[in-house]
Amino acid sequence: MRCLHLIPALFIALQLMSPAVSFAEQTALGQLLNELRLGAAETRSLSSNLLQEKNLAIFSAKLTSHGRFLYQAPDHLRWELIEPVASGFVLRGSAGERWSSLSQERETFSVETDPIMGLIARQLLAWARVDLDWLQSRYRMELTADQPARLRLVPLEQTEAAFIDYLQVQFSADRRHIAEVLMVEQGGDSTLLRFTDVQLNEELTSASFQAPEFR
Repeated sequence: MRCLHLIPALFIALQLMSPAVSFAEQTALGQLLNELRLGAAETRSLSSNLLQEKNLAIFSAKLTSHGRFLYQAPDHLRWELIEPVASGFVLRGSAGERWSSLSQERETFSVETDPIMGLIARQLLAWARVDLDWLQSRYRMELTADQPARLRLVPLEQTEAAFIDYLQVQFSADRRHIAEVLMVEQGGDSTLLRFTDVQLNEELTSASFQAPEFR
C-alpha cells in the first residue's frame, strides 16, 4: 500500500504554467481539458484491469502485479492487486476497508481520520471524475503529445517533489479515460500503471465495493 499514497493526480490550472509555454501549447492543453471535463460529466462508473510495473534502481527485473480498479459516482472505489500478492481497499463515501492476503486481515478506516488513506482516496477519485478544482493546486502540467494525449506533471508541494521527479499520464484514444500513469521518483525508481479493458457506465453491484472474506 506504500505506493498508493504517492499515486499521482492529473491536472493544474493554466495560470500556474511556465511563461515559456507558447500560446499554441496553452490552447491545445485547454482544448484537452475541455474534452476531459465533458467526458467526466458523462461517466457514472468505470471498471478496468490493472497492471502495475515497478522498476527499482537496485534490481534489473521488473516487479509486476495484476489487479483491477473500479469507480462508481460519486465516491465509491475499489483498488485491488490480485497477483502475486492480493491486497487493496474499498471506499464507500468517507469510510472503507483495506486488506492483505498475507495477514488474512481486514481493517476499517475513515478518510477523515486517516490522512494517508484520505490522500489516496482523493487522488483516485480525482482521476476517475476529473476533479480539476482539487487537482489544479498540486501539479504544474505540460501537454507533451496529442495523439494519444499525454501530460507531464511536476509536483508543486515540496514534500511530494522531494520524492517524485515527474508523472506522465496518457489517455485513451477517445480521451474518455486514463490509459497509463508513469511515476518517476527522484532516486530513479519508477512505477507504471496501465489500465486495460476499460468499461464505462456499466452497472456495478454493491458487492463490487465489499472487501473479500478470508477463511
